[in-house]
Amino acid sequence: MASFDFITKEDLEMLRVQLMNDFRKLIEPKKKVLKEWIKGNEVRKILSISPGSLQNLRINGLLNPKKIGGTWYYRTEEIEALFEK
Repeated sequence: MASFDFITKEDLEMLRVQLMNDFRKLIEPKKKVLKEWIKGNEVRKILSISPGSLQNLRINGLLNPKKIGGTWYYRTEEIEALFEK
């Protein structure tokens, strides 16, 4: 014996509302990062890369960090620019 599931108007309305909310999240402008400078370990997490890959970005001039007391600091706007390329 076959079983049937019926879709009601309420089901369709709930689906419509959920889809609209999902679309709003996709098209809303991204919030700016509050920090102007971030450490290398944070950059690696954001970009999902290894320490060697981050070093290659420095060597190739794609990122221009500042080294303070043995710690590299990167400008967040340069990190964002990598996503736009």
